[in-house]
Amino acid sequence: RAPLRGQVNPGSSAPEPVTAVFESTGAWLPNGLALVEEQLLDAVDGAGPLTADAVATLKAGGKRMRPMLVLLCAGPEAGPRAIRSAVAVELIHMASLVHDDVLDRAPLRRGRPTVFASSGRDQATALGDRLFSTAFAVLADAGDEAAITELSSTAVDLARGELMQRRGAFDLSLTEDDYLERCRLKTGRLFAAACVLGRSSLDPSQADTLAAFGHRIGLAFQMLDDVLDISGPVERTGKARGTDLLDGTVTLPLIVAIESDPALAEVDLSRLDEAGAADLCDRIAETGALDEVRTRAMELIAQAKAGLESTGLDAEQVRLLELIADGV
Repeated sequence: RAPLRGQVNPGSSAPEPVTAVFESTGAWLPNGLALVEEQLLDAVDGAGPLTADAVATLKAGGKRMRPMLVLLCAGPEAGPRAIRSAVAVELIHMASLVHDDVLDRAPLRRGRPTVFASSGRDQATALGDRLFSTAFAVLADAGDEAAITELSSTAVDLARGELMQRRGAFDLSLTEDDYLERCRLKTGRLFAAACVLGRSSLDPSQADTLAAFGHRIGLAFQMLDDVLDISGPVERTGKARGTDLLDGTVTLPLIVAIESDPALAEVDLSRLDEAGAADLCDRIAETGALDEVRTRAMELIAQAKAGLESTGLDAEQVRLLELIADGV
């Protein structure tokens, strides 16, 4: 097939272990991901006045870790069902990012203006809605009821997680359990769905174990992303330090830092400006909270990898998924 217009190399923005996955699978994974990219473009093309923003969102980069998980769990014999599932998972992810940017009034994502910033709230909301509906259309066209059921319950959990985040905004009494449940719903759930959707013939215990792997690496991914929000730098994160703090999102580094420095609980997040957010980031870092959160994330990665032996996957798939976990 001819290359897509401006096609993103699925391995180009990924950390070294993920790149190693991309390079060590022979042709089957790059070919599968190229099909995912092509079908993603087909899915968002023809969206009328939303098309330009949809294509720009698709081409804005990203590691494609969720589609990669679908294909790795499906293995070298991954067929049209796995490709469709990978496309649908990434569309759900894209939709959630667009809607998040509306709710957060975010000016940047991955170093580029968000759809909210460039096209306005109404256009961004409509685009997110379109991407969500397109994800289910991709599966419905093939009559894949099992995948629709899995992804619809995942979408509900994403919304529940976002509602938890809205309810907990600016609340410094938020507990670690509250944070972990929010991250399980907002991030871990879609990683888990990606793993499960890659396998159409697992017994329930194997499916649960594979879902647990996805949940754990997704949770670790979010925890480390929250560390990066505090530590930066902007050229790595594509956004200013403390962006989460500015929109009132209480993350684990702040929760852990308050345990060491209770005076941090007196900060009024609703009054922060960019300079104040940067100062608060420095105060959080001084408590050692970032190292503690990193350590907890690495423990989750170790647990995720340890559970792979009982998933029913072959040794090569296990090795590749371990590399993905290391890439987190």
